Amino acid sequence: MTSHQSTQTMKPATAAKKLGVYLEATPAEFQEGVVSRTELNALQAEPPAWLVELRRNGPHPRPVVASKLGVSIAGLARGGVTEALTTEQIEALKQDNPEWLQKERATQAEVRKEAVRIKEKQAEKAQKDADKRS
Repeated sequence: MTSHQSTQTMKPATAAKKLGVYLEATPAEFQEGVVSRTELNALQAEPPAWLVELRRNGPHPRPVVASKLGVSIAGLARGGVTEALTTEQIEALKQDNPEWLQKERATQAEVRKEAVRIKEKQAEKAQKDADKRS
């Protein structure tokens, strides 16, 4: 008996998420088909022009928008940003630097600082525990 390995496929939404692009902005043939793991790897290794263009200019999905603005996805929602934005729109937001964006960036900075503090505390505790054992 020989084992037959089936091809792993994913929905276009999953593939778009993995590629970091907004599904609704992708070509129709991408949105309507399924994407195999091999096809996804090929898109990542040698992105076609449409993918390069989407990554460069958008519209970008919320996780990418949040990352480019330095805020959380929840912070985007609190700021009233619920749709995909283009690179140009993101740059305009950065230039305008509205109050909500300043506040969300500060919140995000605090969250990161706290995460570092906790990680350092855990490492310190692990070291003390290791010292006790030896």
